Amino acid sequence: MTTQQRPRETLSLALGSGGARGLAHIGIIECLTARGYRITSISGASMGALVGGIYAAGELDAYKRWVCALSLGDVLRFVDFAFSGAGLLKGDRIIETLRSMVGDHAIEDLPISFTAVATDIDRQREVWISQGPLFDAVRASIAVPGIFTPYTYRGLTLVDGGLLNPVPIAPTFRDFTDLTVAVNLNAEISAPTGVERIRDPAAPSEPASEESPTDLGYQERIRQFFDAIGETLGGRDDKQLGVFDLTLRSFETMQNAIAAVKLAAYRPDVVIEVPRDACAAHEFHRARELIELGHRLAEEAMAGR
Repeated sequence: MTTQQRPRETLSLALGSGGARGLAHIGIIECLTARGYRITSISGASMGALVGGIYAAGELDAYKRWVCALSLGDVLRFVDFAFSGAGLLKGDRIIETLRSMVGDHAIEDLPISFTAVATDIDRQREVWISQGPLFDAVRASIAVPGIFTPYTYRGLTLVDGGLLNPVPIAPTFRDFTDLTVAVNLNAEISAPTGVERIRDPAAPSEPASEESPTDLGYQERIRQFFDAIGETLGGRDDKQLGVFDLTLRSFETMQNAIAAVKLAAYRPDVVIEVPRDACAAHEFHRARELIELGHRLAEEAMAGR
């Protein structure tokens, strides 16, 4: 049988959580499909659910064009305050934008098997959503505690799936595919997991970011914006982290530790590791470089297969 006649290998894909780093999922999916793999099953947590669900609905190209055109100012325009103690943002604005772009889909009718992973905060357990409206499942899965309000779905109070399972491999166990690929967006590439890297005081400092002064100004405005909310709600000492940074860093630290345990216990055929310092969780304006990063990392991970 020639290479051209060889059947395409089927693939189960577990897409992890990690804020804007989840845009790397786009490049990873593009790489896998370009190499001839047929993705027949996807499980996703948080951004993994968002990107995976859009791909399963057949609209990843449209989403890629849209997200690559976003500026920092555009990102800010999706901020919709909840004015409640359960979370800073409602998330309605971004979900409705995506719904209008992708359309309404029932998960069970998608051409690719799809499971969004969320967390039942009352019962403290994972919830796998594999039927019902696609964007209801996505909204539940992206509800980062403290940032987005919880989402009530079929009587359950749901928050971000990455809270308990940042690399959702388990939903793929029931699949009959040739290969299982997991994407970890919380990889500590340059140092062992959980070990602080101590820097030599005499060593030269790392090069400064090449971001423009305008971009830096926008980022500072975002931080000041959320920090001001934190001060209003409870006040803080100037030496303390702002509420936005503290919440996201705490969540990412927890995800990093859980991801390491999950990957050690349930080893897939291939793990694609995206460094957790690739970008900050809110930097969705860096889509192009993150997509390129995902493509490159996928090529490296799949080399020789």
